[in-house]
Amino acid sequence: MPSGHYVDGSYYFYAPNKGAAIFFLIGFFTSGLIHVWQCLHYKCWKLTPLFPFCCLLFTAGFALREYGAFHYDNLNVYIASICITYAAPPLLELQNYQILGRILYYVPYNSPLHPGRVLTSFGFLSAIIESLNGWGASYSANQSLNNDQIAIGHALIKTSLILQIAVAVLFVLLASTFHRRCLATGIKNDRLNTPLVTLYVSITLILVRTIYRVVEYFGVAQLRFGPGFNPMDMSPIIRYEWFFYFFESTMMLSNVVLFNLRHPRRYLPRSNKIYLATDGVSEVEGPGYKDPRPFWVTLVDPFDIYGILTAKSKQDKFWELPGHGTSECRDRAKLDTDLV
Repeated sequence: MPSGHYVDGSYYFYAPNKGAAIFFLIGFFTSGLIHVWQCLHYKCWKLTPLFPFCCLLFTAGFALREYGAFHYDNLNVYIASICITYAAPPLLELQNYQILGRILYYVPYNSPLHPGRVLTSFGFLSAIIESLNGWGASYSANQSLNNDQIAIGHALIKTSLILQIAVAVLFVLLASTFHRRCLATGIKNDRLNTPLVTLYVSITLILVRTIYRVVEYFGVAQLRFGPGFNPMDMSPIIRYEWFFYFFESTMMLSNVVLFNLRHPRRYLPRSNKIYLATDGVSEVEGPGYKDPRPFWVTLVDPFDIYGILTAKSKQDKFWELPGHGTSECRDRAKLDTDLV
């Protein structure tokens, strides 16, 4: 409610806005349909499968929230709507990792690490973070535990939320390092810059949402529920619904619509074997970027620091081999006739 007062029996604290839930339901559903069409049109189900799936999750989450607006005292509906809605943003981050890796394949000679290791390395870190989050939730939600154990649960969740921000910062550092290398070598192709800028905007939207979740949870974790508890002692972030609709819903809807408008396959070739020649204009089809090291080694050492220090790096610089110069370049229209 606009007044910020507790609505008796509501698990949301307030009576959820019916119109806002419908608006975002329609928005995510429409964006999801467009993403399905784009995956079919650009033949990129392997590159961007999580966009339509996340839109489906958001659509289901807001459908439940709309139902909860009429039945805000239904605990099962409340839990389902929150869990489904909060499950999508980490998957959107995972999708960004996949897109950045695809961009690195396009300019392999400026990539700080093997492009395929972006998804595996950041996905591995995200899995650890989600494990901490789940472990903490199991402690903090179990009221049969003592206060010290519940406090451990809150600490684990706080740690996971802060680590999410740290991983997002690392992602930006990796992308910006690659971007600076491209600029330093004179690579200023719009087919590279446009998806990179789109990623910067996307990770900013996700980061704003994550910071909101950190502030929200820190405010809730310090509360102690029991006899005499005053609901008005809760943070305004909990008491006013507009915080959720702006920092959670609007940020995430803007993210998926952003990729509707600037889909990476509009700019990047279908095959990751096609890369931008060192002249920054022509495109070449090479053998592909391979990493002969065992998979577990690539997880532990994605940058191949051991190979660099010992001068035993196994990565072939195929872009420097004969037959992969600009004379072998192919026209974009022949390589990607399906582009618009």
